[in-house]
Amino acid sequence: MLVLYCLMNPTQVKIRGSQQDTCPLSIAKLKENVSTPSQSTEECSPTVDIMFMKTHKTASSTILNILFRFGEKHKLKFALPDGRNDFFYPSPFLCSQVKDYRPGDCFNIICNHMRFDHQEVAKLLPPDAVYITIVRDPVDLFESSFNYYHRAVPLTWRINGENKLAEFLNSPQTFYSPQAFNSFYLKNLLFFDFGLDNNLEADDPRVMRDIHNLSKHFDLVLVAEYFEESLILLKDTLCWTMEDIMYFKLNARRSSSVSRLTPELRAKALQWNGADWRLYQHFNATFWARVEAYGRERMKQEVNELRRKNAAMKAICVEDGDAVEAQKIQDRRFLPWQPVGESSILGYNIKKNVHPTFRTLCEKMLTPEIQYLSNLGVSLWLTRLWGWLKDAVFTI
Repeated sequence: MLVLYCLMNPTQVKIRGSQQDTCPLSIAKLKENVSTPSQSTEECSPTVDIMFMKTHKTASSTILNILFRFGEKHKLKFALPDGRNDFFYPSPFLCSQVKDYRPGDCFNIICNHMRFDHQEVAKLLPPDAVYITIVRDPVDLFESSFNYYHRAVPLTWRINGENKLAEFLNSPQTFYSPQAFNSFYLKNLLFFDFGLDNNLEADDPRVMRDIHNLSKHFDLVLVAEYFEESLILLKDTLCWTMEDIMYFKLNARRSSSVSRLTPELRAKALQWNGADWRLYQHFNATFWARVEAYGRERMKQEVNELRRKNAAMKAICVEDGDAVEAQKIQDRRFLPWQPVGESSILGYNIKKNVHPTFRTLCEKMLTPEIQYLSNLGVSLWLTRLWGWLKDAVFTI
């Protein structure tokens, strides 16, 4: 299994293209009346050139679904991975990892998991593309990452006891090695996803330098704890409509799989992920500055409208009105990818009597990432092979 996982996560990939292999201009422009913001005092055109840096365990799969639907609706060109659902993560991103890429190719949207390299990404998009990402409280992110990935991280296999997470946090240096296979899942995962050194300590001056350099590349940084407010800012930034950002929460875990950390363990997790904490603090501050500029009362009204629209779509689309455990999902088209050795990720059943007017939209809103990528034409042979093997070896 480790050999196959190494094949899915190679340390080296194709040679970089030249610095001149860049996209010179936008390849698609929507008419101004395609989408208009609901409460804007100025006219604007919907943004179609978008880089979404998909971070791990941050509700980013829900954002991905929104982008997939918008891109499909407006026939935009995606930069998609080849043979798998990410761009050879954890290797740094290269243009050559894009499906059917040729030097000079231009794309509208790139949004799958990668280890960020702005210089490479910029070759694929017009210069005025909007760069967006999302962050999450590093304690909750660490808890989610540890419980989701620990069976794929050999470092954790020698941790004894029922509560492996607590054992790790009580003595992280005992179980951690920066050079070990998949160790990046255990420390400052946000820093790693952004292409930075995840083994820097919080007081290292390079941490704040890296954060300030990173902030120059992103036009908007969303915050998972304020997901609805984040989507309203996304809508405003991109000049989209409320219908464009409707969503169902995807890839959520069942509550019994979430570890409840004591205040002492939360403090230890925060210290262990100190670089991520400083990054989160920085972008949380910029986020609330954006909310203040948008207007608190206006934000409250927009969030309420989004909730009404989401509730209406859930009543139309979702059987029994909410997510269910994996074993209860009746149609495999809506069965989300599960972590190694368990079925903790919830999904949905679509109502059998959905009106034809809404059926296609319901299906798209309920479709998990793997199946959506397949619908977009990605072969995913490596991902599916790995999935078959993990399910065959482990009892789920």
